[in-house]
Amino acid sequence: MILPSVRDPAMITIRRGGTPTDDDHHLLALWAATCAERVLGLFEATCPGDARPRAAIEAARDWAAGDLSMMAARALGGHAMGAARPLTGAARFAAYAAGQAACVGHVAEHDLGAAAYAIKAAMAAAPAGERDEVRLAERDRQRALLPPAVRQLVFADQVRRNDLCWGVFGDG
Repeated sequence: MILPSVRDPAMITIRRGGTPTDDDHHLLALWAATCAERVLGLFEATCPGDARPRAAIEAARDWAAGDLSMMAARALGGHAMGAARPLTGAARFAAYAAGQAACVGHVAEHDLGAAAYAIKAAMAAAPAGERDEVRLAERDRQRALLPPAVRQLVFADQVRRNDLCWGVFGDG
C-alpha cells in the first residue's frame, strides 16, 4: 500500500483542488517512468517475451506528452502489474514499478510507487550484504533525476510516505 488514506493536496493537481500544475503532474509521470526504466532489465531478463512493463513505461511518457489518455495509460499500468503478480523478487518489483509509472496520470502519488518499487527491485537484485547500500544509491540517483520544478514536492512526499513505501526513502 503506497497511497495514504488521506490525500495530500500538495499531490493533487490544481484542477482537482490541489496545488501542483498540470506541467508538474507531467514531470512526475516522466520522472516515474525514468525510475521504472532503470530497473526494467531485471524484469526483461526473467520474462524476455513480455512487453507489458515496457509498454507501461512508454504509456507514462505518452500521457505526459498528451499523446495518450489517462484511462489508456492506467489500463497499460494494470497490465504491467498483472505481469508482476506471478513473479517474485527483482523481476516482480520492476514490473510493479512500470505499472505504477503508467498510473501517475490517474493519481500523481503513484510517482513514489514507481520510485519505491524500482528501489525494491534494485535491492532484490543485490547481494544480501549490499542491499542497504544499493537502496541508498538508487534513492540518490532517483533524486538527482528529479526535475527542479517538482524536487521539493517529491522530497516532502518521500518524508511523508516513507513508512508506506517500505522505508526505502529514509537515511538509515
